Amino acid sequence: MRFIDTHAHLYSTPLKENIEGIMKNAMDNGIDTIIMPAIDSNTLEAMLEVEASYPKNCMAMMGLHPCSVKENVNDELAIIETQLQKRKFIAIGEIGLDYYWDKIFTAEQMLAFEKQMDWALDYKLPIVIHTRNAMGETIEAVKPFAKKGLRGIFHCFSGSRESAEQIIAMGFHLGLGGVLTYKNAGVAEAIKDIPMEWLVLETDAPYLSPVPYRGKTNEPSYMIQVAMKLAEIKNLPLHEIAAITTSNAERLFGLGNP
Repeated sequence: MRFIDTHAHLYSTPLKENIEGIMKNAMDNGIDTIIMPAIDSNTLEAMLEVEASYPKNCMAMMGLHPCSVKENVNDELAIIETQLQKRKFIAIGEIGLDYYWDKIFTAEQMLAFEKQMDWALDYKLPIVIHTRNAMGETIEAVKPFAKKGLRGIFHCFSGSRESAEQIIAMGFHLGLGGVLTYKNAGVAEAIKDIPMEWLVLETDAPYLSPVPYRGKTNEPSYMIQVAMKLAEIKNLPLHEIAAITTSNAERLFGLGNP
């Protein structure tokens, strides 16, 4: 069985310090491809270092996380634009809207989100979306771009069945991680009837570890627990979950055989 972790911050301090062990654990569990979301210019160098160390297994996105949108948003966007012009990235992400901590920079978040979606269309790249306390606003922002052919993932999906249906109606995938295994999160119920063709797996490592590792530092190898939970929800064997979610990710990111 092969799996793709579509979202892991391998370059974050707790993982990068033990990157060889983390990668071995991932490979031992069949997770041979790990896609890394960007955050901002402060973590760019560390992310590219991990990618350079594991060029066959780790692939970097480029983008500005909404929580990193501050007064210097135009400076950060200029760095991203320069990077996109220099080389090819697997996707633009993680981008989106986050109204959880505060709403001081909501206008700037929307500006950055729309600008990066424009770039995704220009460079023919998928996007990976972060949304927190802003699901409705995020879906509405994406709709006009989806109509132009933009595709991607709503990462760490934890919304309702209604929002799940709206997302797949736009042609976007749902990224399922550790939250799927949390008893009272409601994600299992929300995605129960969503067709498998719209689901991909992720960890968001080092965050949101699945049960039974909840509370510990998350890592890609733990994604097997998410896959097992999805197999239970869908009443499918684990090897089918692996095959379908891997194929979905390969198709979205342009990986594997054409």
